[in-house]
Amino acid sequence: MRQYVQAQAYLEQLASAMVELRTQEECRRFLSDLCSVQELSALGQRLEVAQMLYQGKIYSRIVQETGASSATISRVSRALQSQDGGLRLVLERMEEDL
Repeated sequence: MRQYVQAQAYLEQLASAMVELRTQEECRRFLSDLCSVQELSALGQRLEVAQMLYQGKIYSRIVQETGASSATISRVSRALQSQDGGLRLVLERMEEDL
């Protein structure tokens, strides 16, 4: 329980910091300073998986194209169905920008 509470506090702090960013360049710089190459790669892969799931692609194709594990794909799939809806919101907005 304590770990969950701490994670939620970190999430709030991170969200507060991110809404201070005004441009894509500022966001890129912030993430580059904050995250390791491996962390950025994992986040980018999850977003790519989410986009493919959102487009209706099947797990085996996603594994083949991204190299993501089935566990990662399953986790992202659950996130797309979550009540928070943050991932779906971002994907919808990205789609609008196309």
